[in-house]
Amino acid sequence: MTSAPAAHDDGTPGTGPARQRPPEQPSSDNTPPRRAHASEADPRSPAGPEPEAEGHEEARAAQRELVAHTPGFFLDGDTRFGGSLVGGAQHGVSGGRVDGDVYLGGRTEIHHHGPAGATPDASGEIPPEWIGELAAVFADGPAFAAALERLREERVLVLAGAHATGRNAAALMLVHRLGMPAVHALSPETPPAALSGQLTQPGGYVLRDLPLSRNRPLRDTHLFAARDQLARTGGCLVVTVENSPHLPGVRPCPWTAPPAEEVVRALLRRRRPDEVDTLLALPAVAAFLAEADRHPAEAAAFAETLAAYDGTPGALARLADFGQAAVEKQCRDWLGDPQTGLRDKAFLIALAVFDQAPYVLAAELADKLFVHFERLQHPDRPPTVPVFGPAAEDRLERARAAGEVRQEETDWGPVPQYTAAFRDERTARVLLTEVWTSHPSARPALVEWLRQLARDGRGLVRTRAAAATALLAAADLPSTIALLVDGWATAEAVGPRVTAANTLTLSQLLGAPVVLRLLTRWCNDGHWGRRWTAIRALGLLAPLRPDLAGPALDALASRARVDASGQAERENLTESAALLLSAGRRRGEVLAEFVRLLYRDTPAVRDLALAAFARACDNAGDGALVGWYAEEGMYQPDAARDLATLWRTALGDLGHTRQALTALTTWVHVAARRADVATALELLLPALIVTADDRKRLDHALRTMRAEDGSTRPPMAERLLAVVHPVPAAR
Repeated sequence: MTSAPAAHDDGTPGTGPARQRPPEQPSSDNTPPRRAHASEADPRSPAGPEPEAEGHEEARAAQRELVAHTPGFFLDGDTRFGGSLVGGAQHGVSGGRVDGDVYLGGRTEIHHHGPAGATPDASGEIPPEWIGELAAVFADGPAFAAALERLREERVLVLAGAHATGRNAAALMLVHRLGMPAVHALSPETPPAALSGQLTQPGGYVLRDLPLSRNRPLRDTHLFAARDQLARTGGCLVVTVENSPHLPGVRPCPWTAPPAEEVVRALLRRRRPDEVDTLLALPAVAAFLAEADRHPAEAAAFAETLAAYDGTPGALARLADFGQAAVEKQCRDWLGDPQTGLRDKAFLIALAVFDQAPYVLAAELADKLFVHFERLQHPDRPPTVPVFGPAAEDRLERARAAGEVRQEETDWGPVPQYTAAFRDERTARVLLTEVWTSHPSARPALVEWLRQLARDGRGLVRTRAAAATALLAAADLPSTIALLVDGWATAEAVGPRVTAANTLTLSQLLGAPVVLRLLTRWCNDGHWGRRWTAIRALGLLAPLRPDLAGPALDALASRARVDASGQAERENLTESAALLLSAGRRRGEVLAEFVRLLYRDTPAVRDLALAAFARACDNAGDGALVGWYAEEGMYQPDAARDLATLWRTALGDLGHTRQALTALTTWVHVAARRADVATALELLLPALIVTADDRKRLDHALRTMRAEDGSTRPPMAERLLAVVHPVPAAR
């Protein structure tokens, strides 16, 4: 007995039993659960049922998933690959798994790639021969001398610089130049408060890429204790960090990368000292050095290739491969070569989607794409996938990619993963654009595969499907919307609609044309699914592009003015509008727009503004409005005034009082943990009291408030009651 093909959650027919998950059961990565609706209506029809409301915690989880799994160049132009990888490209070490520790000139990183069970963050002495190899090719740069002088005087130095500027190599060289008998590498997991306890042996220490946050700052007191300990042992310490605000009392030493030409010269002087000027005069070298913002590791990798130059066409091609034209030609050759099999081409495309992600995902899902290609090219025979194939190192080498073992964050903590990336970071984008625009016959298979990825239970896979589709939209928006995005947007289940919203958000970040206009139009579309998708996308987009917060809020308000929204749509509008208040440095401007909606718009828009404001306040997580107000907002007069206006109005509006009081409780609980929030509340509460009713409302809320564990009134509420009822000054 055979079962009928199951319908996929985007409305397309399936080829096997559909996986179903109960509505209350979350996915394994804390992403929003997929809801199945039992209606028989066509989900693509405007008459289809409106979905149930999605909770704001699920919406925030979807936002976190998007940011966590999107390739780095979408969000900030930076990459999330470290080590010897240059912008996602590992030069200087031929691809594959790397055992032991790897050093490269210019930007030196140490990777602990040991056998299973090894401790990747263990501290220990760096072998002197590695230090010597780096010293032979290291280019000081303009910031090095100042840093060395400070380290000599202070013994402890915090070297702060941007990603991939060579600060870790500089840290090693600073300690080496002071003549330390040994250089010890400390684990980045060392708590700042325990730093001095690690400095027990004579010699120098480096602590590379210390992770900092609001709850894990590096304070001047930590450095004082470390300096005292080092004075007893005669040692020194260099800590490298990203440019960070979480350095209270610390005066970091700024680090900037040395010029790319100096890095190239330094390595050539060691490898081919008599031919430095001749090699630098090559046109391909001049073109490479003419491009701005070359990272030290990239320059060092280019110098290695240049040092091996022997005048042959192949050697010249390797030099030119660092340029955009070479990347484009390589992608055309890969896809157009009849000698390259379908399985190899499927792997290249999958690797482009999962660039800088675990290799196993690219390998597993490449075979699924290969099946679609086989069905398309040979419809008369069932597709077969070989169970075994080439080794990972061989596949990556042919793809001009590289592998590296990295610690990947999961819901259960960091785990080691063998990740893969193209050596040139531009390859993924060029390859996907090439296959979509120059090989239209491959589109049916690619479309079915991306739909399959969008239904995957793993958040990383779904997000990468959205990111890949966004790249396709940037190359050919009409076809991408018609073949993929619209089907997801009009699906009955929430999962495909989240993918559609993510796709449109990332498309706008890439500069795809007319996306913002499409979202504005979809906000009032006749199909509830398109409205849902547009509303969610606008909420996701504004925090990533704060300059679009105003247009996004206007589009949401335009939908709120239509008095035909169901409960689920009102919740979606509220959640998306609340997400606008996480719009980074433009939060003050967004608050002003919210205040404008209170007095110059319809009652429905006023309700949206108040509900969204209360929703945004009822959040104690990272980046929440309460933290921003204590750190920045209270010092901005206009923003402080507008926030007080919104608080006072929400508390006094009968339709929003309960939610506003709940949010106020959240702020009081945060104030119990953070002194700056407590100070901010003490300054805020008097601004909320204009009438006697305002005072009574706050008094009752604070007197009846419970602690987070449900016990009696917390001490912070007692403290704030004194603010609500100030004692008159004695005459």
